[in-house]
Amino acid sequence: MKNAKNKIEAPKRSVVIVDDEKSYVELMAEMIRDNLDCTVYSFTRPLDALGALKDISAGVIVSDYFMPEMDGIEFIRRASKISPKSIFIMISGHNLDPLEHELSRLRRLKMRLQKPFGWRPLTAAVLEVWPGKDVPERKS
Repeated sequence: MKNAKNKIEAPKRSVVIVDDEKSYVELMAEMIRDNLDCTVYSFTRPLDALGALKDISAGVIVSDYFMPEMDGIEFIRRASKISPKSIFIMISGHNLDPLEHELSRLRRLKMRLQKPFGWRPLTAAVLEVWPGKDVPERKS
């Protein structure tokens, strides 16, 4: 009788959302959970998100730009050190074009979305920038 080899699977990666507007972060988390087969973690405080990242296997991190504790650029700089394989999407309801030079220096920032947006652009963005082959499946 042959012994089956134990195959250890890496934990599925998740989506992390950071936005200081509680209703907006809850809505984004719901949109992703309803449409993609992956775990979603949501935070309204960037410092809480940074503290949790070491224990989360994040594929994509979606961050607002304007937040009280720190702006999205500072958040991405700090989060990239904690979660170096994650890819970032910046969201904002404001024009970030004046910050283009600074944003372009963030190597892990791959996309920006202008608020407001619906579930289709959000889920499409997450799938488009997902790092690696373990891309979450779309739910029917």
